[in-house]
Amino acid sequence: MRWEAFLEKVRERGEYSNREEAERAARTVLALLGAHLVGDVRAELASRLPETFALILLNPLQAAEPLPPDRFVRATSAWIEGATEQTATWDVSAVLSVTADAAGEHLTRRILLQLPPGYDLLFGRPEPT
Repeated sequence: MRWEAFLEKVRERGEYSNREEAERAARTVLALLGAHLVGDVRAELASRLPETFALILLNPLQAAEPLPPDRFVRATSAWIEGATEQTATWDVSAVLSVTADAAGEHLTRRILLQLPPGYDLLFGRPEPT
């Protein structure tokens, strides 16, 4: 997926007023996501993202342990100036749903297997209970 298309989809889903807001959300969420993914899954996802975002995903600080979805949202809110948990949930969902589109269903399932339960909703891919 090209940079412009990715950002435009994030802007639309997040209902951001401009591309800069969408880019800020994408950079933050993908950096945090990269800290939670390992191995071939992270590399394959990076290959499906625009180059700048792929580099962000591939060069994260490593998480000591995967954060549950609510803590992932709180971490996102801490990194985005002026964000609340509610706006961070919106940011995370906008970015991760576009990321899932870029990844495709098979890779998205593999990503979700590396994450704690509950991320399916953030990716916009709710699993049947």
